[in-house]
Amino acid sequence: MRYRRACLADLLGDFVAYRSLRPQDPRLPGLPELQEELGLGEGIPRKGTRDYARVVIQILAAAQRLRGEELRRIVYLGDTRHNDGRTIAALGEFAPVRGFIAAEERGAPPAWEVREGVMYANRWGLMERFLEWLQEEGFPLEGDTAVVVDLDKTAFGARGRNSGPVDAARVAAAERIAGSVLGGEFDREGFRRAYRELNDPRYHRFTGDNQDLVVFAALVVASGAYALERLGDGVSAGRIRSFPEFLAACEGLPPGLAGLRGEVAGALARGDPTPFKAFRRLEYEETLARMDVHPDGTPPERVLTEEIVITPEVWGFAEEARAAGALLFGLTDKPDEASLPPQGREGPPLHRARMKILGVA
Repeated sequence: MRYRRACLADLLGDFVAYRSLRPQDPRLPGLPELQEELGLGEGIPRKGTRDYARVVIQILAAAQRLRGEELRRIVYLGDTRHNDGRTIAALGEFAPVRGFIAAEERGAPPAWEVREGVMYANRWGLMERFLEWLQEEGFPLEGDTAVVVDLDKTAFGARGRNSGPVDAARVAAAERIAGSVLGGEFDREGFRRAYRELNDPRYHRFTGDNQDLVVFAALVVASGAYALERLGDGVSAGRIRSFPEFLAACEGLPPGLAGLRGEVAGALARGDPTPFKAFRRLEYEETLARMDVHPDGTPPERVLTEEIVITPEVWGFAEEARAAGALLFGLTDKPDEASLPPQGREGPPLHRARMKILGVA
């Protein structure tokens, strides 16, 4: 079998913004240029908030002006009911919007439902039904429509179908940073146990569902400086109410980890949502290492299990939207440090990395 290959930039160009909300196309304004105009604070707005939507709307409007078009409506493709669903709702305060959110559930029969302008589906293949629904709604894919495509686990690494390699890249990066910081004291199984526990939704009020904080807390536990049971009890009982409180209570950290604690604490104080940058830079390397690895002839099942691939349904929808004249824009909460090569290092941004285009085998 010969696989088709492409990069997302073949469709999007550099009309892409990662977590920092700085478009890769230098012609477009980003958060630094819009912060004062919109009256925003110094931090980076998180996906799903009204301030995030305000910035995105300005970026999309600027992209439309470059094309000689206005921004009249938005179509949004994503993979999570929480973050993407909230983002769709926030964008809807500024422009009419319709959304498609999917996560593959192979054990259940194909199903979809529509709620408040969003189609939720348990198959990526139901995107064809989404296109029909847009037509029924009289919601055209025309020049004044912006199609916003979430990247991570939507445009590539489709949730429920091909998201395993995306998660594997993150875990591999976490274990690399743990081995580097803890050296001979690194207990791989202990670290994995702590990571699995702290990655549970029960800890979201503590970690904010932020992988930087999950990984750092797992590092502290694996170092032996703070027992997992003590941390779990403290969070559930409300004795640990925030991550900075936890950092302040950590004593007896190994030297390398103590230095990282200062970096993480400082970044959190500045409102930086990516406080553990060393970990994220390794995630970029591990993610890139899982793109277009196997040669033609490799069984599709193995490719989907071990490689990160472009989601063909999303690709097809984007091709059709572009042919109809719509603006295509890639948007993701994936940190810039996990998506772009480190300064002075070679390597493509993830939207310019070559991947196979592959769906369900």
